[in-house]
Amino acid sequence: MSTEQTPRGPVDSSRIPRYAGPATFARLPRLDEVGSADVAVVGVPFDSGVSYRPGARFGGNAIREASRLLRPYNPAQDASPFALAQVADAGDIAVNPFNINEAVETVEAAADELLSSGSRLMTLGGDHTIALPLLRSVAKKHGPVALLHFDAHLDTWDTYFGAEYTHGTPFRRAVEEGILDTEALSHVGTRGPLYGKQDLDDDAKMGFGIVTSADVYRRGADEIADQLRQRIGDRPLYISIDIDVLDPAHAPGTGTPEAGGMTSRELLEIIRGLSSCNLVSADVVEVAPAYDHAEITSVAASHTAYELTTIMSRQIAASKAK
Repeated sequence: MSTEQTPRGPVDSSRIPRYAGPATFARLPRLDEVGSADVAVVGVPFDSGVSYRPGARFGGNAIREASRLLRPYNPAQDASPFALAQVADAGDIAVNPFNINEAVETVEAAADELLSSGSRLMTLGGDHTIALPLLRSVAKKHGPVALLHFDAHLDTWDTYFGAEYTHGTPFRRAVEEGILDTEALSHVGTRGPLYGKQDLDDDAKMGFGIVTSADVYRRGADEIADQLRQRIGDRPLYISIDIDVLDPAHAPGTGTPEAGGMTSRELLEIIRGLSSCNLVSADVVEVAPAYDHAEITSVAASHTAYELTTIMSRQIAASKAK
């Protein structure tokens, strides 16, 4: 697709029922149907890095199924994201479920290919292990990036059972590898017990700021979004969202739930408040549909991915208009 062509959008739901046909994200065309995309929605069905409940390998397709109800106009951001830029479903990155190191390499190579074609990535996990290869790939293109990490947990631990690559270690590895801008790092929505106070001390030494779920409750989404915007500035930004940042009432379908989390409304409002940031790619991970009820978690995840996609589409359109 050339930049002069009108983007191809979702299937017309006034002609074909939402529950019919292939479940691509938001019923958008496949990448092979449009040739290239400004935003590629890609799944990574991998959960071999989890430390508790497995099942996130099925998260991407659950999010796609829940996204059937998404509509082409986003009133919260006053934008039609699929008309502003070509968004397409790039399918899944097939990774080895028995070899974490090989899987990490496969995700990085596939992300390199998509980013080299000019796409930004909206990745659907999968467990949080996949954030490391995605960040490696994004950093090759943009240099060290700012990171906003929405999660109940820090994910900056060193190892689990001697393994360096797990869903609890990606951001420590990313700091060690120099692919994050340590002046602009923040966890959002953290809560719950830790192994010890040293966890927080180590995290602070890496450069992370912390906004807890209690901070969001007490201070409100608008104030938190403003704080995050100031921390990020105009740096290239990667947003990584573990769906367990939400309270189990809003996201029961995940592997390591923690009480006292954010509401889906708070998460969406904070993301919308980041629309002026230079969002270069994002992920939504840790949706484990086997523990879900009535698609509560996958619906929240699909709307989260929709808001992130809208931000990227608006920025792409603004860049092309210059």
